[in-house]
Amino acid sequence: MEKTVQYTLITGACGGLGGAFCEVLAGRGEALFLTGRSVERLSALAEDLKARYGIDVAFRACDLTKKEDRLALFAYADGMGVRFSRLVYVSGVDTQMAFEKYDEDKLLFQTRVNLEGAVSLINAFLRRAPLDGKTEILAVGSMSASTPMPYFALYSATKKGLEYFMAALRTELRGRAKVTCVLPGGIPTREDIKENIKEHGFWGKISQKSPRAVAEASLKAVHKNRRKKVIGFWNKVIKFATDVAPMSVKMRFIAKRWAKTEKDHFSDSDEKSSSDGEAVARERE
Repeated sequence: MEKTVQYTLITGACGGLGGAFCEVLAGRGEALFLTGRSVERLSALAEDLKARYGIDVAFRACDLTKKEDRLALFAYADGMGVRFSRLVYVSGVDTQMAFEKYDEDKLLFQTRVNLEGAVSLINAFLRRAPLDGKTEILAVGSMSASTPMPYFALYSATKKGLEYFMAALRTELRGRAKVTCVLPGGIPTREDIKENIKEHGFWGKISQKSPRAVAEASLKAVHKNRRKKVIGFWNKVIKFATDVAPMSVKMRFIAKRWAKTEKDHFSDSDEKSSSDGEAVARERE
């Protein structure tokens, strides 16, 4: 009997971290189903991976903020007869500014990509996965979820929500699926992120890990069915210090440092990218 091909669904596949997951898994010879905001970039990535690794690669663009797009993603997979065994949710929106500067669009955009999109895709995935004890669900959280963060308040809150959701789901699916949320620090990919890490000086430097290192550590963690995984020795040290420090001290320290940097990723270019089947959701790059 011919063995059924099992696919890994990767969101944010065209970004720096998503691309690292693609490379690691493709190097293992695994079949991939890619999604992200751009049809053109997904097509190019799929062809490149197939040519270099000789694996099965499917793709579908999806706006993770829209229910109809998320449903269409799985309807397309069902129509192709795709069977999933792993979900890697990489997508994230890291808008950084004082909360009073948010408008309704920015607020909903970040909340939907960071949390709503994740739980929606996981729910649809569970309806299709074998749940045979080998099924894996991996979500990329953040060290920013370790504490409330002034000037990064919505991001840290949505990532903490994702972390708590994954922890509870892991207990519900015990014995049927492996569920892990990983907490990386800075990941130097785009130039603006590298500059942001540099602005945070010593702390930014010691907390950063390469996309490849994060991807490999994350996949190892979910294979071992870790509830959560802080990636990097210094990030473990930072988290310990964060956990034991008084809240008032943490808030003053974070506010002083994070008030100096502002990033707004809900730009005109993001909105324009929704045309021709491209998704608005900003991939973690």
